Amino acid sequence: MERPSGIITFLTDFGTRDAYVSAMKGVALSVLPEANLVDISHDIPPQDVMQAAFVLRESAAWFPTGTVHVCVVDPGVGTERAAIAIRSQDQYFVGPDNGIFSLVLGRADHEAVVLDNPDFWRSADLSTTFHGRDVFAPAAAHLAAGRSLDQLGSPLDKLRPLHWALPIHDDQGIRGWVVHVDRFGNCITNITRDVFEAGRLDRRFKCYAGTVIVDQLRATYGSVEAGDPVLLFNSSGLLEIAVSRGNGAELYGLRTGSPINVVFLDGQAG
Repeated sequence: MERPSGIITFLTDFGTRDAYVSAMKGVALSVLPEANLVDISHDIPPQDVMQAAFVLRESAAWFPTGTVHVCVVDPGVGTERAAIAIRSQDQYFVGPDNGIFSLVLGRADHEAVVLDNPDFWRSADLSTTFHGRDVFAPAAAHLAAGRSLDQLGSPLDKLRPLHWALPIHDDQGIRGWVVHVDRFGNCITNITRDVFEAGRLDRRFKCYAGTVIVDQLRATYGSVEAGDPVLLFNSSGLLEIAVSRGNGAELYGLRTGSPINVVFLDGQAG
């Protein structure tokens, strides 16, 4: 079994204006005072499980073995949706069973439990609106302290899936979607480099994104003049539409879910 790292991360849609995040951290530290608490983000759009799943996938892989990730984007809090903990790829994940872990798990092997042992809750008298404080934070801290999954709850055989749209592609082109817009207004799509290059076969292309058409790939944001469009593969290998020193989402009318169409043309790229 992987050795706990003592690191607990937090990913929520709570923002930082209210007391919710600090309450969770206080509970975690009450269980494990020496824990190293890390904020992934608290700026997920409210109730947007898909965005949380994407941000978790993009960040979790870079943490040490034994890290515990607490993810609370939980529109179903207090309902019959399960509170769960998972071990996969030498890390732990704690949160609601609403598909939030689908992307980070992918097809990897995992072990999951329902957090139904009240000995590891903050109190047996649970709030119906704040499982982040009363269930997820203490469970995460106990895992970080070395408790095993089977101590925290009962085995769970099947997780609730999140249906993630994949790009549609054939010999003529690719249809994808914007899956995330970062704080710079860069529009990240679900089109991977492998899918793009396998279809392109070194041909010329045009990418239609909102109000802009781009026909060249670049390596950097600064490879064009300020205000010009940039099409590149980002550090995660995903096709991205941006504006050099500008906001691509605002300028081109793009948002999460906007369609992106790549059309392959006859003739080799120059």
